[in-house]
Amino acid sequence: MGAVDPLVRGREAYGRLAWRDAYEQLADADRREPLDSGDLERLAQAAYLVGALDAAMGAWERSHHAHLDRGDAAAAARCAFWLGLTLFLQGEHARGGGWLGRAQRILQKAALDCAEQGYLRVPLAVGALDAGDPEGAYRGFVEIGEIAERFDDADLRAFGTLGQGQALVAQGRAAEGVARLDEAMVAVTTGEVSPIVSGIVYCAVILACRGIYDLRRMHEWTAALSRWCARQQDLQPYRGQCMVHRSEIMQVRGEWADAMDEAARACEHLSALPGDPVMGMALYQRGELFRLRGEFSRAEDCYREARDRGHSAQPGLALLRLAQGRPADATTAIRRTLVETEGGEERLRVLVGYVEIELAAGAVEDAQLAVDELDKIADAFDSPYLRAVAAYAHGSVLLAAGDPEAACIALRRAWTAWQENGAPYEAARVRLQMARAYRQVGDHDTAGMELRAAREVFQRLGAVPALEQVRELMGDTVRAGVGGLTPREVEVLRLIATGASNQQIADRLVISDRTVARHVSNMFTKLGVSSRAAATAYAYEHDLV
Repeated sequence: MGAVDPLVRGREAYGRLAWRDAYEQLADADRREPLDSGDLERLAQAAYLVGALDAAMGAWERSHHAHLDRGDAAAAARCAFWLGLTLFLQGEHARGGGWLGRAQRILQKAALDCAEQGYLRVPLAVGALDAGDPEGAYRGFVEIGEIAERFDDADLRAFGTLGQGQALVAQGRAAEGVARLDEAMVAVTTGEVSPIVSGIVYCAVILACRGIYDLRRMHEWTAALSRWCARQQDLQPYRGQCMVHRSEIMQVRGEWADAMDEAARACEHLSALPGDPVMGMALYQRGELFRLRGEFSRAEDCYREARDRGHSAQPGLALLRLAQGRPADATTAIRRTLVETEGGEERLRVLVGYVEIELAAGAVEDAQLAVDELDKIADAFDSPYLRAVAAYAHGSVLLAAGDPEAACIALRRAWTAWQENGAPYEAARVRLQMARAYRQVGDHDTAGMELRAAREVFQRLGAVPALEQVRELMGDTVRAGVGGLTPREVEVLRLIATGASNQQIADRLVISDRTVARHVSNMFTKLGVSSRAAATAYAYEHDLV
């Protein structure tokens, strides 16, 4: 009995989703006596789910050959499909295509009408979608769904329904698309679909919701994915992407500290999976948070590393250049990026950054063209988030064009939308812009109220660059001579009072750490204090914050 115990334990662990235990016990059993084709498939899936990809591919390959030896062409083709798909996801397109070609040849030779014929159509339909042919992709996924129904294959049905939803969204038929995506998720959440396919569907649906800025669905399905991941021992794929999406949701909700922690955990988790493209997404998310908090050098490091991992550094890097006082660099980068970005979610993100940068450069007409495109996208998807984005951009352009009355109306609409979306930072940015508009129409009291409300949010979030904009608008100019401090030392004192570190101050003022340290030392001496807490108290006592 001793020799079969690992196999029994491995099968039992596999049944309760204990992937690490299943992998180790099945591998132990295989070392004692070679596993049959069914147990090799269990070993392959458990290895895949704990991130042991080489072991997974080795087990699938052995299972493939075992099925061929038994004359089971359909099962052999399915193993070849999973080998090909895994290699494709790892970026090994030549090897992946080879295995998919072998699977096709096996089925043709056997003249089989089986579910595996549908599996081999999945990469073709995905390829059509990636190539910008959503109509062709949709037809392909409908055929996949029909094959799935004929053979009652839940995994294939999930692929077909998911793909139909993605293709409909890509066609601009968002309402129909998300209905199909929700249908795919029902099969996943009720346990009808195998773990690997479930993970693929979870991540694809959340990305689709993210692409059309359907934050409600994105939040709902990310929470479901988080629960799904938590139920499975040592799950490696999917968990990192879940963390990135959780961080993005936390950021929108104004939970920036938690968002930073979650993004850092995502990077740590993904570091164990070399080559995972989600790492670029995680690094970009960290860069965004650092930029918004004024930690510019750390933001730049993240953007550059994200780009090295295959993820675009824009529009974040261009917005960073604008915040650093380098508008020419920002304008050059964002214009080039917009030309190179043809469509989809990425273009929308670039358009938002483009409007902000072009307005800063005084190119109001160019910004208006981008706003017109944003309006069309928002109308097509009917997303509350996109309506808020478009209204803010529209109001900003009206303000820059010299029409503050109309700007106030558009910005008030944007503020209401951001409030409904539960996005405090974005709502506070609108209030900052409304303050500018109210000042131009001579309503200084309302402008002051908007500024104070925005300042409270920015202080809570630690949004140092935005706080600086509030200070400038409030006319709180740097006063030389207070406590014998120079204007630069007063700036440093103000930033210390926000809780900023020397590195953060250096980022914000675009000076070196050493220069900041010298200013801090001189300031402490002049004020007769010996700690940052005492310096902060002095700043509040003398109305410098």
